[in-house]
Amino acid sequence: MSSTITASSPSSLWTTVRSVGPFNVACSFAALLAFVKILRMLRWQSKTTQLPGPPRTSLAYGVSHDLALSQDSAAMYERWATEYGVVYMIPSVLGRTEVVMCDPRAIAHFYARETWTYVQTPLSLALLESSIGKGLLWSEGETHKRQRKALTPAFSNAAIRKLTSVFYDSAYKARIYNAKGKWDSVIESSKDGDAVIEVQSWMNHISLDTVGIAGFSHDFGSLDGKHASVTEVFDTFGSNQQASAVNQVFILLASVFPIILKIPTKRQDLLKKLGVTMGKISQELLTRSRQEKDENMNEKDEEKSIIGLLIKSEDQNTELHMSPEEVLAQMKVLLLAGYETTSITLTWALIELSRHTDIQTRLREELLAFGPDPTYDQLKANLPYLDAVVHEILRLHPSVPELNRLAAADDIIPLSEPVRTVSGTMTDSIYIAKGTLITIPVAAINRSLAIWGPDAKEFKPDRWLTDEGISGKAKEVQGHRHLLTFVDGPRTCLGKDFAIMEFKTVLSVLVKSFVFEMRDGLDTPVEIARGILPRPRVVGEDGIGVPLRVRRYE
Repeated sequence: MSSTITASSPSSLWTTVRSVGPFNVACSFAALLAFVKILRMLRWQSKTTQLPGPPRTSLAYGVSHDLALSQDSAAMYERWATEYGVVYMIPSVLGRTEVVMCDPRAIAHFYARETWTYVQTPLSLALLESSIGKGLLWSEGETHKRQRKALTPAFSNAAIRKLTSVFYDSAYKARIYNAKGKWDSVIESSKDGDAVIEVQSWMNHISLDTVGIAGFSHDFGSLDGKHASVTEVFDTFGSNQQASAVNQVFILLASVFPIILKIPTKRQDLLKKLGVTMGKISQELLTRSRQEKDENMNEKDEEKSIIGLLIKSEDQNTELHMSPEEVLAQMKVLLLAGYETTSITLTWALIELSRHTDIQTRLREELLAFGPDPTYDQLKANLPYLDAVVHEILRLHPSVPELNRLAAADDIIPLSEPVRTVSGTMTDSIYIAKGTLITIPVAAINRSLAIWGPDAKEFKPDRWLTDEGISGKAKEVQGHRHLLTFVDGPRTCLGKDFAIMEFKTVLSVLVKSFVFEMRDGLDTPVEIARGILPRPRVVGEDGIGVPLRVRRYE
């Protein structure tokens, strides 16, 4: 007895599939996906150290919705760290779990491996690509390393030293100009010798004009009253807080299903408009700079300017070559970072100095005693109280309050102190499986009572004047001056020194010239408005308004 095996023809296979039916095929495919997901979940549970954490408050969102809508998510993260340990788990969207790290040693380990072991989440990649393209913020691994290396010379001490005059120019323009005329004339014409000025919009103008001139040799002229389309788009993000709250739910769901971002919404339209606007501006600046580089700068200067380095990187023969798409993306990144983060930080500085008039007076006395505008080197070394005020603002008000990443490989994370697992055992390290979501609550760590001591919530610049002012636990935090504001590791903010120097120059000019007060008294409530990044806003104001009472210093 014999048997034969014959190969089925393509037509017979198609007939078989058709006989099964599309519904059954779909069910089989769904079952396969579910099976794969179950296997991944079982692997994650077996490989990842299971830690205690807060119970879910929502079946769909875990505790993520509470965090997203909270005015002080940092306090929530810190409270959970006190209750569950320096590393714990929180329930997230649609059954997912996130590992939250508040331990300095664990965070140092994490940052040292960022862009390789710990990478952007699919949601972050989708949002970044749709708004600013595949630039420095989007890239990972070798691509990130190449892009960063190409731009690094533009942010050296020598390069920033040459830009100090640009920072001063923008600061003095803000001091002089106002929508109704000169600040001085507005104040002098008022009956009480002061004027109410919405300062956040003017910090926006300073930041935009500064990054335009310093980065791209282009004056947007927003301080002179010229219309800047990019500021209009940025400001629109914070104009409708009810819409922003609804958008938070949309983003939470998109964290699980990034394809949701394809659904047209008002915010998605704004992101697209922002990308188009910044792209148009960047392309115009690139085209102009390519045409004028031989006339306006020599080869040496070209290699140290941001725009010059980007043009140079387009050369196919260079080691650090960037595609036209990457060059355009870098310009968008610099526009976003140079505008949004700096203006937010400057606004917070004026709010805190208005709330603490004694600190404002002390800072002014140091600046006036010094005399003329300090140079780059003097700003770095000869004004200790200015430095202390700047770093206290950076500590209390980081522009990005938390960081989310995805483990691209299994890892073991060491801890500075042991934590209790769900099973009740104590461990001084935790196992992380590939696919684990990691959260670093930057603002919570910067203000942590356990790390910074009992006065961690206070605006206290004096803590920066002596070594004893920084607690021992805070010294374990690796990052610029023990802060996570500029993150750490391979993704440390490339423009950190640029931002700090701009911050110091603008603040020195404004504080020497004017006295700032909260419009409605020291207890004027300030809340967080949700824009592209969280911005301060005086409660009751539209958009992102921060009106302060300003008078000339005599």
